[in-house]
Amino acid sequence: MPPTLWADPDGSEELLAEQDTRARFEEAMLPHLGAAYNLARWLTRSDHDAEDVVQEAYVRALKFFGGFHGGDGRAWLLAVVRNTCYTWLKQNRPREKTAPFDETAHGIVTDELNPERLAVRGDEVRQLRLALEEMPAEFREAVVLRDLEGLSYQEIAAVADVPLGTVMSRHSRGRKRLQQTMTGRANKEPGREL
Repeated sequence: MPPTLWADPDGSEELLAEQDTRARFEEAMLPHLGAAYNLARWLTRSDHDAEDVVQEAYVRALKFFGGFHGGDGRAWLLAVVRNTCYTWLKQNRPREKTAPFDETAHGIVTDELNPERLAVRGDEVRQLRLALEEMPAEFREAVVLRDLEGLSYQEIAAVADVPLGTVMSRHSRGRKRLQQTMTGRANKEPGREL
């Protein structure tokens, strides 16, 4: 006969069930803390805000952990982080501009971004960070999840709750925008004329 809550006057069964849930949550979700922080950092563009968002996301994830039925814990957690991030941004920052699709700008293909033409590796990283932070959120999100976190397009579609084609388009447009921005910055360096 299964135990019943009324047969446990001291509540020890509820406590054991809660401890078991917490242990399973920690085992499944804590390994993805770095990816959660990385996504939050790129979406909020602030180390401090990212820490707050990740903390809130983990609280939410624990609260709704009963709805997680196995599978890819990383994608599930990143979806929670993403949603928490956008809720936080809506409450704490003015709405970010979205990028209109400009056929001429997105159709340009250049080969000016290559390692030989960029000055110093440290400067490249700084420039890349600035370029990423300037991008509209939907492009930044796709580039971060795909190129920095290594998620597949299907996983990103699940995280962002958008169609697969939208993810592929955002990723492609985001990378083109990064390339254009980085190329423009490299061409504007003092003493550099092309």
